[in-house]
Amino acid sequence: MSVYREGVRTPESRHSCCHAPAETMHPVLRLWEDFLTDRGVLSLPALPRMLYVVRGAAMVGARPIAQGEAWHGQDAVTVRASEAGATVWRWDLSTGTPGAWRNGPGVISRERIAARLETLPEGDLLWRGDSVAFPPGGIAYLHRHQGPGIRCLIEGELRVDTAGESHSYQVGDSWYESGPEPVFARAGNRPTRFVRVMILPRALIGKSSIQYVNEDDKAKPKAQQYRVFVDAPLARP
Repeated sequence: MSVYREGVRTPESRHSCCHAPAETMHPVLRLWEDFLTDRGVLSLPALPRMLYVVRGAAMVGARPIAQGEAWHGQDAVTVRASEAGATVWRWDLSTGTPGAWRNGPGVISRERIAARLETLPEGDLLWRGDSVAFPPGGIAYLHRHQGPGIRCLIEGELRVDTAGESHSYQVGDSWYESGPEPVFARAGNRPTRFVRVMILPRALIGKSSIQYVNEDDKAKPKAQQYRVFVDAPLARP
């Protein structure tokens, strides 16, 4: 598994184009955080992506997206903030060097995390974007998923145990899960929720991707609640 983090795109560089490092072996899923003032305009090249509005509101192309809503597409698109500005989480999937884009005035873009998808499923693919919510103290029993993905915590706190390590995530923290590696998660003492994008087998359209490791856990009551934003076929990168 290869996961890496990069830097911040500052206002001083807003009129120059961004290029991320080339990846020749595996496609790369990246999570960006875009901060747009009331005059912020972000012009993005054609790539499979999902945008989630964390704060404020935005026009994505001709479609208004309110706080807590998401947009998915593959064509080049322009994002314009509302009068109150906007903070947007943006998942992009690319191979090789991603296309260049241009930040207009009033936009700062920061790459939160990027991961080579070395565990991409075989065959036809599915882009799933959703959110997962837990009550205080809620547990996700030891489980796997059928494809890799990147998560970002929007509410509460979450402890994630995987690969012999334990990490505690706070609001705004992001992390990668490979899919096959078993994961156990427990929410803190507040309602907790994260937003994620996973790349799954297309046969899972409309179906859960979770696979519990221990037979006894399958029949236990589950604390998680899901909201699906995107469940769309994805051309193989």
